[in-house]
Amino acid sequence: MQTPLFKFVILSGLLFYSSVAAGQGPAGFNYDEAKVPSYTLPDPLITSTGKRVTTARQWERERRPDLLRQFASEVYGTTPNQQLATRYVVKSVDSSALNGTAIRKQISVVWTEYPNLPSLDILLYTPKNGSGRTPVFVGLNYMGNHSVSTEPGIALAKSWLPDRKDGKVVNNRATEAARGVQQSRWPLELIIASGYSVATAHYGDLEPDHAEGWKNGIRSVLDPPTQSRSDSWQAIGVWAWGMSRMLDYLETDSSVDAKRAIAIGHSRQGKAALWAGAQDQRFAAVISNDSGEGGAAPSRRIFGETIERLNTTFPYWFCPKYRTYNNQPTALPVDQHELLALIAPRPLYVASAQEDHWADPRGEFLSARQTDPVYQLYGKKGIGTDTWPDIHQPVGETVRYHIRAGEHDVKRYDWEQFIAWADRHVKREDKKGK
Repeated sequence: MQTPLFKFVILSGLLFYSSVAAGQGPAGFNYDEAKVPSYTLPDPLITSTGKRVTTARQWERERRPDLLRQFASEVYGTTPNQQLATRYVVKSVDSSALNGTAIRKQISVVWTEYPNLPSLDILLYTPKNGSGRTPVFVGLNYMGNHSVSTEPGIALAKSWLPDRKDGKVVNNRATEAARGVQQSRWPLELIIASGYSVATAHYGDLEPDHAEGWKNGIRSVLDPPTQSRSDSWQAIGVWAWGMSRMLDYLETDSSVDAKRAIAIGHSRQGKAALWAGAQDQRFAAVISNDSGEGGAAPSRRIFGETIERLNTTFPYWFCPKYRTYNNQPTALPVDQHELLALIAPRPLYVASAQEDHWADPRGEFLSARQTDPVYQLYGKKGIGTDTWPDIHQPVGETVRYHIRAGEHDVKRYDWEQFIAWADRHVKREDKKGK
């Protein structure tokens, strides 16, 4: 049974998590806390030369750049410095979207030097009756912009999608039946009513999620994998890069406040959102939902998915060097709590799901907790407790965490917590500064 599953995963990777993460996941992996081997996480405040970091200035000048370099060389790959020339094309504007409560724009980011490269198509909703520029959630979706709402005016995604037996995707292309297929993950009315905008784009516009996807995406023209470098960027890096390109556009749109942009991602896009937020400090805050191994969960804690499983199933997500740590996570010079710490002093939210054993919910909490010393350098309060909270009992302040009932997904409950936290740490901070 393993071979057919593996082939299916390679062809249609984004379906993998929904099939294994609702329960405990594949056989042969550890889901027993009593069987987690002892491990020691590296201290985020100790530099690679053994010096202790004691001030925010020292963190920013010495430790933070060093960690960024290590995550680039060992885990995600080095993001190219070269930028692609762009042109923004507003394809449509609907001033009475969501029953008259929102303005909906569809914008294509066109790569002017490469007319045959698929555009990055942004779907932007802003409150119709908002006062001034609004903060904006920025995230990539899995099934195309048409999947986040049933509104018929949203263009169907043109990029590759995994086929579905229900007819919503046929020959790797979206059909009309796919409208709103993932709208529960994007409660637009709630977001708009809470005074926020939301910008999303299909991650397949940047790179289709399969082993040969780079040939039809950004990597076909920007540092392609034919270079054979151990630190060459891969799909996670491309998706993170794309979130920054979305932010580039938002800086030109007068309806949103790009200085209050919140990077958000679920599952593999949670990994991408963390990497985007770590590299691009223009993001005012970052949200990781169920990002698991290679995201918020520590690799040294052997529970659920492992580095080896990631690199075996999705060899095109992480840089080649990452594969050398398949059976020896302790040899990694960094671990994922240090990726989370790179968000400091900006607000960070890490969320888990009770049934999502594959993503190691307790590990995600422990990683978030380990960022406290870094946030303290800035006088910020983090998680503040070593006790893993009960279901639906969020903990923490600038760094916040919750675990909710249910499976690997993004639910309305998650968004309610994200919005309440953003009200305190994004909206309020902006008002204080004015």
